[in-house]
Parts: sequence; C-alpha cells; structure tokens
Amino acid sequence: MITPYQQAGYRVRVDWGPQGADAVGTGAALVAVVDVLSFTTALTVAADQGIEVFPYRWRDARAFEFARSHDALLAVGRSEVGPAHPVSLSPATIRSAAGVRRLVLPSPNGSTITQRLAEAGATVVGVSLRNAAAAADWAVAHLAGADEAVVAVVAAGERWRADDTLRPAVEDLWGAGAFVSALAGHGFGPLSPEAEVAAAAYQQVAGRLPQALQDCASGRELIGYGYPQDVAIAAEVAGSRVVPVLDGVSFRPRHLP
Repeated sequence: MITPYQQAGYRVRVDWGPQGADAVGTGAALVAVVDVLSFTTALTVAADQGIEVFPYRWRDARAFEFARSHDALLAVGRSEVGPAHPVSLSPATIRSAAGVRRLVLPSPNGSTITQRLAEAGATVVGVSLRNAAAAADWAVAHLAGADEAVVAVVAAGERWRADDTLRPAVEDLWGAGAFVSALAGHGFGPLSPEAEVAAAAYQQVAGRLPQALQDCASGRELIGYGYPQDVAIAAEVAGSRVVPVLDGVSFRPRHLP
C-alpha cells in the first residue's frame, strides 16, 4: 500500500531515522544510509583501508560472540580504547589501526538502520561527506538502464538521551544533501521536496563545511568529549572514492577511479 510518507512519484527520496527508512526504503532499488558523526564516516575510513565491516545494533552482550563468529575485531566505546581494544566508532582509531581486516561496528543509529534495511532485503550503501560524490557515481552506474529505479536516502539522526527519541542532526541532512546534489548533477531525478530541502541545506554550507561541522550541536558534543579529530575526518569532503556496499551481512568496499 502506498502511503503519503513514501514520497511516491519521485526517484530520489529522503527521510529520517528507522521509521523514515521503512517509509522511503520500501520498494527502493538502493538505500543510502547517512550517519556523518560517526558511523558512515567510520565506515568509509574502513573501506579506504580495505576493511570488511559488519554493522551491528548497539553493542550488547552478544556482540562479542557475533564478532568471534565472523573472525572480526569488535569496535568498543570511545572511552574504552586501549592496547587491548584499539578500535572504536571513532574514525581516527580505524585510520590508525594496523592489520585489521574485519571489523564489527556497532552504532545505535546508522548501524541499527542498516541492519533493519538489510533484513528487509534492501541494497544498502554507506554515505558520508567523504564519499557522497563517489557514492552517487556508483549508484548511477549501478542503476543504469533502470529508468524507474528509486534511490532512498536515510539521514540517521541521533537520539535524545532523556527519552531515546529521534534528534534530527543537521550534519546528516548535509551528508544526505551532498549525495542528492551529486545524483542531481548526473540528471538522476526527479527529487522529492524532502530531497530538494536536503540538497539546498548542503549547498548553503558547502563552502564552509569544516567550520559548520565544528559549530553544529553534534560536532560541539564530540569536540567537548575530546574527539575533535573525528569531526575533522568527517569534514574531508570528497576525500574518498570508495563506496561501502552491503553484501550479505557486511559492507565491502567498491573502488571507483
């Protein structure tokens, strides 16, 4: 059944969080998940290094067994990083990790949404500001000849600590808009009104994204906790030509020229 929330009639659709993923992801040929601070930025850094990434709903007692079953390293919380546990959701720890080939990357937002979409049979790509242009190039090539194919874009957002409800996060709107703008540059459309808003939001800050990321609420939060390097890595616009594509239960890198 088509609902008004599906944004039917448009080839590029944008919505927020798990429920938004359900609304616009249904029937889409491709779903791009955007969680700039920090799941999809971490994912693209891992892809740059050839690391296979297994998304996992927020870390629980079963996460260690899941990682062991896939012969993978489990990323820990940022504050738990040390010699025994060198990698977390922090992109900086992934960039400095040596010898990691498989990584389980828990996240309450991007990773959780990814698993939800995968269980529904969707083709999922990870998009950040670092690889939005490359992801659009890959999507257009992947869907060539499928004139009615729909691309759904899910801005993951964050969670309010008080009640765990969705907090729309502007950095994810910018990441979604960067991807949508690149799709539009290929002539891929039409864009839904929601997608147009995302593209316009990105274009408003495109010339000053590093500073905008530092100044937004999520950026200030990470910097305040002592992780300014994660915000700086997230601001590496077009710094990657690698697209993480969900293949079964894991993301594998697709390299573009």
